[in-house]
Amino acid sequence: MDVMASSILRMDAHWVDYLLIALYFVFVLGIGLTARASVSSSIDFFLSGRSLPAWVTGLAFISANLGAVEIMGMSANGAQFGMSTFHYYWIGAIPAMLFLAVVMMPFYYGSKVRSVPEFMLRRFGPAAHLVNSISFAVAQVLIAGVNLYLLATIVNALLGWNIWLSTVVAAVIVLSYITLGGLSAAIYNEVLQFFVIVAALLPLTYLAMHKIGGWGGLQDAMDKAGTGDQTKSWPGTELTQFSSSFWSVVGIVFGLGFVLSFGYWTTNFVEVQRAMASKDMNSARRAPIIGSFPKMFIPFIIIIPGMLAAVLVSPLADMKSKGASTGAGGITYNDSLLLLMKQLLPNGLLGVAIAGLLAAFMAGMAANISAFNTVMSYDIWQTYIQKDKPDHWYTQFGRVATVVATVLAIGTSYFASQFPNMMTYLQTLFGFFNAPLFATFILGMFWKRMTAAAGWAGLGAGTPAAVVVAFLSQDAFGSASLGVLNLSGQGASFVAAGAAFVVDIVVSVLVTMGTQPRKESELRGLVYSLTPKEDLRDEHAGHWYTSPTKLAGVSLVMVIILNVIFR
Repeated sequence: MDVMASSILRMDAHWVDYLLIALYFVFVLGIGLTARASVSSSIDFFLSGRSLPAWVTGLAFISANLGAVEIMGMSANGAQFGMSTFHYYWIGAIPAMLFLAVVMMPFYYGSKVRSVPEFMLRRFGPAAHLVNSISFAVAQVLIAGVNLYLLATIVNALLGWNIWLSTVVAAVIVLSYITLGGLSAAIYNEVLQFFVIVAALLPLTYLAMHKIGGWGGLQDAMDKAGTGDQTKSWPGTELTQFSSSFWSVVGIVFGLGFVLSFGYWTTNFVEVQRAMASKDMNSARRAPIIGSFPKMFIPFIIIIPGMLAAVLVSPLADMKSKGASTGAGGITYNDSLLLLMKQLLPNGLLGVAIAGLLAAFMAGMAANISAFNTVMSYDIWQTYIQKDKPDHWYTQFGRVATVVATVLAIGTSYFASQFPNMMTYLQTLFGFFNAPLFATFILGMFWKRMTAAAGWAGLGAGTPAAVVVAFLSQDAFGSASLGVLNLSGQGASFVAAGAAFVVDIVVSVLVTMGTQPRKESELRGLVYSLTPKEDLRDEHAGHWYTSPTKLAGVSLVMVIILNVIFR
């Protein structure tokens, strides 16, 4: 971020704002200290002792995702692409969250695995497990860098500190409470952060809508600016950058709605870890469903403000009218929310909003770090390097891994700073790591014939396929791209994810045909057809809201209605 961009974003904070922010940090560190008292074993540190109620893990489930990607990335998408960004929620999140709850959580929770990679170990053996563990650890460090970089931009905008000094300070804050209280500290802070984020973004959305004259005023302003088509979500060509409406819909439904979405929500241990911390099977299944209800309404306080910023904030409006990715002083679409906050919020509300953004970025980074230290400790160190140490040794190693991951995230935050729209960067990473993993998982869970060799071979082929498509696309990696394929932006990431999925499936099937499957008796609880139905039954106390399948049905109906209304 250059000097001019920093001055444009500098907040005119008052002592009241600083007081509110300081009060928030007192609560954050207090939760870490309180949670430390409950850590007596590695399961307590890494999985909260599997003791938390559904409403806590449900809110943490969604708050862990409500980090830098969600807040800055989706508001940037809203400013740049408009209503089509809603597809990331109603097509690219809710259905997969419900599938995780109804179909996959019985396998994760019922098998008593401590992580998603450990499930891979039981189903496919050490080779696939090691590939998955290493790729997941790398991905978390890269994604934590995104959250950390954007957290540092807030500190920079508020205090005027150098961006790298801001990065280190932001990292130390997150490191403190994760090291103290482990996953419990992360989860309870995520619940607090969820409410702080809503309290921050709701007034901003209201004030911006009031200033422009409501929804009709926003539509008129966008029509005047020549971007009226962006008030419609379909066919979403603005988002995919495809010239064909048909292929744009296919890309959104298959690339985003199926491959990327299901790959992220059903196999990403960052999210699944929250549900696995629940006190019983019913709570674990309901956690993603409970999270789906706020998830479907979050776009209204994240994407809509981005759209409003694109017409209310002059530098952004000028940038958009010229079709440029950067504007006066080097600002980008990632700065949309900050610029809108600076323009509209009075002191007091500004402090709440800044605390909300800090909360979001810490939630995202803490989720990445807590998942990283679990996989590094259990799946890599205990499984392959130090197998027979006392339980408390792994807890201490987890704390060391937390420090290491934070230091690495400071380094990877540099890569994140090179992208004018964070969602392009993140979706590219998800295509590399999550799409092939989902293909392996879903095939192995429903096809008992699939072999261990196919598990690691599919992963080993799927990820390079996504990398090749991304590097051959026009601007998946900015100026470093080769530009051979006529693909650009987030549409390129949808195609890369689809390529990874298809290649993984094809390779897995071919390898399975030439290798020996495991005995069926060894696959109980790991393959759907070989797991007794009583192990998958719907546990509830008689009320519809305690039944995972009924609650999921309500959520699905609601999201279908929203898709129809805002088509």
